[in-house]
Amino acid sequence: MAMDRRTFFRSTAGAAVAVAAMTTIDMRAWAQVVEEAPVELKGSLCNVCSSHCGMYIHVKNGRPWKVTGHPDHSRSRGKLCPRAHGGLYWIYDPARAKTPLKRVGEQEFEQISWEQATDEIAERLKRVLDQHGPQAVFYGHNPRRSGVVYGNRFMHALGVNTIQTHNAACNTARVLGLAHTFGSSYNADWANSDYLLFIGRNMGEGIRTSTALAFGEAIARGATVVCVDPRLNESAAIAEWVPIRPGTDMALLLAIANVLVTEDLYDKEFINTHTIGFHRFERVLPQYTPEWAEELTTIPADRIRSIARGLAAAAPAAAVDTGWKGAFGAAYANSTDTARAVAYVNALLGNLNKRGGIRISRGASLASLPFQAPETPTGPRGDGVGTDYPLATGHGLPHLSMEKAQKGLVKAGIIRHHNPLRTIPDYDHMLAGYRSLDLLVVIETHMTETALEADYILPEPSFAEREEVIEATGPSICMRTKAIEKVHPETKSFDEIITLLANKMGVGRYFDFTLDELNEALLSGQPFSLADLREAGSIEVSVDQPEGVPELNTPSGKFEFYSQRFADEGFNGVAEWYPPETGLQLRENEFRVVHGKQAYHSHCATANIPMLAQVTKDYDTNRVWLNAERAANLGISDGDYVRFTAPDGRSGEARVKVTERIHPDMAFAPGAYGNRTPYFELSEKLGGFNPHDITAYRSEPIVGHTMMSELIVEVKRV
Repeated sequence: MAMDRRTFFRSTAGAAVAVAAMTTIDMRAWAQVVEEAPVELKGSLCNVCSSHCGMYIHVKNGRPWKVTGHPDHSRSRGKLCPRAHGGLYWIYDPARAKTPLKRVGEQEFEQISWEQATDEIAERLKRVLDQHGPQAVFYGHNPRRSGVVYGNRFMHALGVNTIQTHNAACNTARVLGLAHTFGSSYNADWANSDYLLFIGRNMGEGIRTSTALAFGEAIARGATVVCVDPRLNESAAIAEWVPIRPGTDMALLLAIANVLVTEDLYDKEFINTHTIGFHRFERVLPQYTPEWAEELTTIPADRIRSIARGLAAAAPAAAVDTGWKGAFGAAYANSTDTARAVAYVNALLGNLNKRGGIRISRGASLASLPFQAPETPTGPRGDGVGTDYPLATGHGLPHLSMEKAQKGLVKAGIIRHHNPLRTIPDYDHMLAGYRSLDLLVVIETHMTETALEADYILPEPSFAEREEVIEATGPSICMRTKAIEKVHPETKSFDEIITLLANKMGVGRYFDFTLDELNEALLSGQPFSLADLREAGSIEVSVDQPEGVPELNTPSGKFEFYSQRFADEGFNGVAEWYPPETGLQLRENEFRVVHGKQAYHSHCATANIPMLAQVTKDYDTNRVWLNAERAANLGISDGDYVRFTAPDGRSGEARVKVTERIHPDMAFAPGAYGNRTPYFELSEKLGGFNPHDITAYRSEPIVGHTMMSELIVEVKRV
C-alpha cells in the first residue's frame, strides 16, 4: 500500500473504549498522579548537530519533559544551545520514518518488513559488488562513533573503502591545510588568550557551549578579540569587527606575516628549533605589504599593522583561531592555502602548546576492540580521493561520487544520518547522481530530501530512544543512553540494522557481539563499569597533557612552512596569494553569496521544529542580508523580494534585510532554509532561499572540496 504523508489511521473501536473508560476513571485523581510522578534524569548525548553535547533528558511518565546540559561533558559544560532544547520535538515529529519503506514511484513508498528489506538490499548490493567491484559502492554518514564502528566495519568487510562524510562541504580545507603545517587541527586556547583573531568564525552561532563559554571568559577577562568577517556577526558585536571583502582572508594573513617578519616581531627561537622551510616563506613575503593587502581586502593598511603588532605584543598568549568552516573550511579555491596561512601566523607567534596560544591536547582514550575485524581495503575509491585528488582527506568527496555515478562508475550507496542532497551545493547535480544509482539505501529518523530519493528507507529510533557506541570527547567518556521506549516499534538502531545486513551479506562473523559487549570492551581498563557510565551519561577522567612542543605529525616532524608533499603534487610548496576562482571584480548589480549558521538552527535539519521555526518567524531571520548603500543604488528596500540569478541562469527569490552590518560585496544567506521535502510542512511555510539550489558543481583543485562560496549572482528587485 502506498504511503501518503496526509494519511491517518483511526480506530473507532479504540475510540469507543477510551470514551467508556472516561466514565469510570476519576480524572482529577489521575491528573494528580500524573503531575506528581517522579522525574528521572537520563544521561545522554544531543543529536541535533554533530557536536553530540552531553545532556540530561528529564523523563516523566515515560515521556521526555525537557533537557539540560551535562556538567561533566567537555563540549556542554552544563549548558545547551537552543537547538538541543528544540530537538525533543523530533521524537514525536510526524515527519519521522516509522517503518521500513520500499520505493514504488517518485517519492512514493510502500511499507515492507525488515526481512524483505534486508533480503532485497543484500541481493542488490551483492549484484553491484559482483558486477562492478567495491569501488562502485560508497557509504556516507555524519561521522560519529556508532556510524564509524558499525558502518566502517561493514564497508571494510565488503571490501569497500569509499567512506564519506559532510566534511567536503564543511571543513576539509581547514583540516588539510593545518595537517600539512601543524600536523593536526589544533584549537586555540580561547579562555586564556590575551589576543584572539577570528577569521570568519562566529562563536555566537556555530555553537558548542563550552567554546562559547571560553570565548565569553576571554571577553570578560579583557582580552582583545578581533573578528574579521564580511558581516557583523554575533561574536563581532561584543568584540572588534573588521569587515573584509569575502575571499581575501589569505591576503590579510600574508600581510600580517609580512609585518611580523619585517618588523622583527616573530619568535626566532621557535622558528629555528621547530620549523622547516621558513626561509622559502620569507623570500615571498616582501610583496605582501599591508598596502598591497588593503587593495584586495578593503581593510586599511594601518589596521592590518595594528592587528599584527597586537598579536606580537601578546604572544605567545595570542592566536589566530584555527576556525572550523567559515572562510577556509570549504569556501573558495584558495581555502586550503588560507588555512596554511593561518598556521603560518601562529608559528611566527611561537604559540604552539603555549597557554593562550594554540593548544595540543589529549583526550580520554578507549580500549581497542578484541573482536575479529576485516582488513582495511586498499583498492581504488569511487570519489577521486587518492587518485584525482592525492591530497584529499579520507572523509571523502560526495559531490565527485555523484559525477562518477552519472558516468556509470558508481552504482550503489548507503547513507546514514546525513542529507547531502540538501547540504552539498548544486541540488540538480546531486539529484542526478542519486537517480543514476542502481541502489540507494538511507538509514534515517526523518523523511529528508536524500531519504526521498532512496530505494529503501530503514528507520532508526530518535536519539532519546536508542543506545549507541560510547564516545571519548576531550577528557569525557560518554554515551547516548535509552531514555524512553521506542515511539515507533518498527524502528531499529544502527547496530541492529548493520548486524542484520552483515548476516545477509555473509560477513556476520565481524559482528558476532552485542552492543553491550562492544561497549564493555571499549571501557576495558577504566575505573568504572558500563553500568556506571549508563547511569552517569558522562564521566570525566584524568588525562595527562603534553608539555612543550612535541614531534609533530608531519613528514619532517616539525612545523612546515614549505610542504614537499604539496610541491610533489604540483602545488606551491609555500602558500602564496591567489584569488577565488570567480575572481573579486563585481558588476553594479552583482554580489558574492555566502551562507552561514544561526544559533537556533542546524543547517537544514531544524527549520521544521516548531519552537525553532517560531524564533525565525518572530525575528524575521530567514531574509538575505544586503549592504544598505548597494541596495539603495539598486532601488531595493528592507523587506523587498529580490531575485538572485546565477551565471548559468538558475535563480531563486528571497526577502532581504538591508543593513550596514555587511560588506558591500556580499549577500549573506542564512543556511537553515529552503527544505525540499514535502514532509517538512512547517519548513515549507517558512520558505527561504537556499544557495545550494543555484551554486554550480565545483571541486577545489588541491583537496577537492565543494567551494561553497564561489557563487556570484545578479540581484534584481522583484
